[in-house]
Amino acid sequence: MRLRTALFSAASAVCSLALLSACGSGSGTAVSSSGTPLVGVDYPRSDTDFWNSYIKYTPEYAKKLGLSLKTTNSQNDVAKLTANAQTFISQGVKGIAMAPQDTAAIAPTLAQLSAKKIPVVTVDTRPDSGNVFMVVRADNRAYGEKACQYLGTKLGGKGKVVMLEGDLSSINGRDRTEAFNDCMKKNYPDIKVLGEATNWDGAVAAQKLQTDLTANPDVKGVYMQSSFALSGTLQVLKQKVLLVDPKDKKHVFVVSNDGIPEELKDIAAGKIDATVSQPADLYAKYALYYLKAAIDGKTFKPGRTDHDSTIIQVRAGLLEDQLSAPLVTSDGGTYGGVASVKSDDTSLWGNNLG
Repeated sequence: MRLRTALFSAASAVCSLALLSACGSGSGTAVSSSGTPLVGVDYPRSDTDFWNSYIKYTPEYAKKLGLSLKTTNSQNDVAKLTANAQTFISQGVKGIAMAPQDTAAIAPTLAQLSAKKIPVVTVDTRPDSGNVFMVVRADNRAYGEKACQYLGTKLGGKGKVVMLEGDLSSINGRDRTEAFNDCMKKNYPDIKVLGEATNWDGAVAAQKLQTDLTANPDVKGVYMQSSFALSGTLQVLKQKVLLVDPKDKKHVFVVSNDGIPEELKDIAAGKIDATVSQPADLYAKYALYYLKAAIDGKTFKPGRTDHDSTIIQVRAGLLEDQLSAPLVTSDGGTYGGVASVKSDDTSLWGNNLG
């Protein structure tokens, strides 16, 4: 399904999400020299294909939404993110989008921005404490559950799988890990999960996977919580002579998260088996969408949106728009009750990068 672009107008009396939002009056919007509202976007990192795609989409949607843009890159360092927020304040931005990877340590910065009445939208991650105008992410527990159902089905409910965890200081790492473990325990109790903390580091993931495969040659599945581990995982499987056709009895079933172009190609080629497509394009679009809404004085309520997602209330004063993130496979089948889309489906952002 292609998603339509929704624009907010400061003078409009009707909200684009009419079923969910109540329009605010706003008291006037400061603008950049170009006559458009100035917002800041901090990129969390630029060392993965997923985040580089997000970086590519951000200025495109800023232009479509009529926003002027200042950007920084915190390089997965919360201290740099804090410093970048100070830079944005000095530049006079009227809203900030960020993707804090340490979701606990960002609380003081959020409190400072709130005191200055600068609205914040967090992308991909949700702060452990403190409030922001909107969280834009997908349901990360569903990521773990979808990976579990796929691997559980493919392994026939028996065997061993390695889970290459993200950083457990991140809500995403915790959600994916807990959901995968809970799903396996409930639905596939005869599958043993070998959990490996990696701190989103591909080299660490590859080293731990190699150790696990050496000690457990009967491992039949790998769940990578992000495409950060893709290259290393494929290299290790090749070294172990396990990078074989899915019909070969030695095949190790691999599920990833992100939906980058390389994953989609690898699924089609039989190198990996599935991924969950995390919407890099929609993260950029709706981060800016909600920043403009905040600047325009609009508010939102829990419920279904007009862009195939659901806004939930996480806690008092904190809303999260959970965007769609489908399971992607080679055949578009249903696994453990989870429907998937084929890896060549043109609705996937990873198939639409120019």
